[in-house]
This record gives sequence, C-alpha cells and structure tokens, in this order.
Amino acid sequence: MSYVVLQLIAAFIGTSAFSVLFSVPKKYYLHCGFVGSIGWAVYLAVNLNFHRPIIATFMTSLVLTIVSRYLSVQYKATTTMFLLCGIFTIVPGAWIYYTAYYGIIGNETEAIRKGFESIKLALSIGMGIGVAYSISPKVFGWKKSADVWREDKE
Repeated sequence: MSYVVLQLIAAFIGTSAFSVLFSVPKKYYLHCGFVGSIGWAVYLAVNLNFHRPIIATFMTSLVLTIVSRYLSVQYKATTTMFLLCGIFTIVPGAWIYYTAYYGIIGNETEAIRKGFESIKLALSIGMGIGVAYSISPKVFGWKKSADVWREDKE
C-alpha cells in the first residue's frame, strides 16, 4: 500500500474514533470517518500542489463544510456533527504544542513564530467554514427538505 492510502485509512480511523468520543450516534460513525478521509485527501492534494499549509487548510475546511452540509441534509442530522469530526484532521494541534514547547524552554522567537502560524491556520479554518456557509442552503437541498417537512406538518 502506498503511503497516501495509509494516511487516508488513518484519517478514517482517527475521525471515526473521535466521533465516538464526541458522542455521535453509532449510525454516523462511518460517515464521520468518510468526511475525515475526504478532508485529509483534500489537504494532501492541495498542499502537494501549492506547498502552503494555510491554503491547504482553507480549502480543506471549505470542502469539509460543503460535504458536511450535504450529509446533514441527506441524513437529516446536524452539520456540526459531521464538521467537527471531519475537521479533526486539520486542527493545528502540533503547531499549538510546539508553541507551548518553545515557550517553556525559553525560545521565545520560535514560540512566537509557531504561535503566529497556529493563529493563521485557525483563521484559515474559520474562513473556509464561513465561505462554505455563505453558499445558499438551496444548493444542498435544504429548502426542498424544509418544504417537505412543512407539508407533513400541515
């Protein structure tokens, strides 16, 4: 197996495990793992082409939000459930760790550099989510589902 396939499998397992910790209903474990794998695949592809983690993180959070919104309509679940589990793969945990590490050992210059990089990555996640949420809900079929729900209530 190639190294990329192993990474995608690891992303699937890690995201599925995180969905267990996040108390996601059992019927959505595989969906959450799938979202995490998609996210990691997008990150790898974009980072391979642009060599910029900020761009890769932005694009990944954009795609993850779109996929999560689509799945939420299809399975009548919350977008947050899929998004929080899926975004697990791109959270800048290592950057935050190194920020604290360099701060503790007294290397303030490196701590500030890593901290600034962490902030940029977190902002790119937020911006990707914001851009994806600016897409009309009709694109994901939400309006259609809402009309069906409204007709059932009448």
